[in-house]
Amino acid sequence: MSSPKKPRRLRFRLSLSARVARLLWRMLAILFMVLGVLGVLLPIVPTVPFLLAAAWAAGRGWPALEQWLLGHPRYGEPIRQWRSGGVVPRRAKWGATLMMFCSAILLALTPAPLALKASVPAVMAMVAIWLWSRPES
Repeated sequence: MSSPKKPRRLRFRLSLSARVARLLWRMLAILFMVLGVLGVLLPIVPTVPFLLAAAWAAGRGWPALEQWLLGHPRYGEPIRQWRSGGVVPRRAKWGATLMMFCSAILLALTPAPLALKASVPAVMAMVAIWLWSRPES
């Protein structure tokens, strides 16, 4: 007497979880794309880091969007450079450093708590050090 075949049911569950995971990766990719588009429109919000995150998420659940991002005429090259070796263009390093410096100055002028006024610029300084340690194109 043979037992009932359960692999079909298990296969359906795996397929369902894979579909849910793909949907979640797609939603994350869309969120990062929206933030990247906001970065194009608002000079305060960075664009490329969000598009890097969108390409990363799309690579896990939306290969067509990932390929579109990699082939984009303006933003595809920075994404490919980052993926090939963590390359950050010098212009981007200067822009990010300037924005962090301006943000630290603005924070110092606000009535924020002293702990915040000290910790946020310290974190930004660590980010700037890391950023400048990345290879350049």
